[in-house]
Amino acid sequence: MASIITVENLSKKYIIGHQRQESYSSLRDVIASGAKRILRNLITPSGKGSGDPLHEEFWALKDVSFEIQEGDRVGIIGRNGAGKSTLLKVLSRITEPTAGWVKINGRVASLLEVGTGFHPELTGRENIYLNGAILGMSKVEIRKKFDEIVAFAEVERFLDTPVKRYSSGMYVRLAFAVAAHLEPEILIIDEVLAVGDAQFQKKCMGKMEEAGKDGRTILFVSHNLRAVQALCNKAICLNNGQLVRQGNTQYVVNEYLTGGGGEREVLERVWPATLESSGNANVRILRAQIVPDLDFFEGLITVQTPLRIEFFYRLCVPVDTYSFSMHFMTMSGECVFITGSSHQMVQPGVYKSTGYIPGNFLNTGLYTMKLFFAKDVTNLLYAAGELLVFEVHDIERESGWLGEYPGAVRPKLKWDFEPYTMSG
Repeated sequence: MASIITVENLSKKYIIGHQRQESYSSLRDVIASGAKRILRNLITPSGKGSGDPLHEEFWALKDVSFEIQEGDRVGIIGRNGAGKSTLLKVLSRITEPTAGWVKINGRVASLLEVGTGFHPELTGRENIYLNGAILGMSKVEIRKKFDEIVAFAEVERFLDTPVKRYSSGMYVRLAFAVAAHLEPEILIIDEVLAVGDAQFQKKCMGKMEEAGKDGRTILFVSHNLRAVQALCNKAICLNNGQLVRQGNTQYVVNEYLTGGGGEREVLERVWPATLESSGNANVRILRAQIVPDLDFFEGLITVQTPLRIEFFYRLCVPVDTYSFSMHFMTMSGECVFITGSSHQMVQPGVYKSTGYIPGNFLNTGLYTMKLFFAKDVTNLLYAAGELLVFEVHDIERESGWLGEYPGAVRPKLKWDFEPYTMSG
């Protein structure tokens, strides 16, 4: 069977800028530093030498090679920052590779983030025709699918409203409906589907399964490993920009869950301000960490360890009602619980949010965290998948109990015990 996608030695490099620490400089300091810079250029001409300490090379992808056959449904998994979204952007021809090449035989429809491919000033109706034209479809072909697209997206009342006024949920519903129904040979879907509600996600999964049965090729990035296992017949695992595993979905997922996809725990992340994966024009995450909330920590998070979650971020737009929600997930994609906070009239600036998980609450296992930022409750600003990863270990078993405790959580509740005499 002929390959519909061939990737050879694909690499993508970004230049990360490090901000110089700001301080007060006198005129004498400015003149002195200028003289030093001129002297340094004379000693090391043509930029040779130690290089610019304020810029660093970052390889989002490095020598990635694979082939995908027509009709394959391929799940792409890996930690946050592994290179998954960069790979999809290169395959969608949004980003040019630094090295290597990609050969694609067929029309590609991509849904990488809320609003991809939509013009905000155009109405929903106009954007359906625009996206169809981009895919190379005639007006007659689009008309045949038009009613089906609108019914799937459930946006009949807002068809003639500019999409910039849509909520993030409406945006995603229409964007997915257009991408899935205009019959591209290759459908590329990123974690954006996590924005929708459970019923919509179920509809999307059903539509992707239907597309797969029709022989279309699907590339699906998700942290929901159950969804990947249900939909995909093959999987690719990335770690630090490199392909570390590919093959049968169950095999790749099992290796990933047992540590074969990279480090097991990620208790802290720091993002350079210019790195794509740290956010978008609305929100930039600067740092996130999970810290044992103890005066003395012995190095192992147990079921008894209270935890403190901290994340630092730059809000780039003013919002009337700002909220965030953090989803705690098992590594197989099940949501254990959701927590969050909302605030009124928030101005652009750098903020720190801190949350607390009490000890004797979580059960043993490996957990990951998703983070969603929104304005006015319904409009998504940014979604970050697999922000941090941490493992909760058991302590010495209570006398008489053998085996693991069942259940998603393991709370230590207060119980009263007292003698009781039955009357009569």
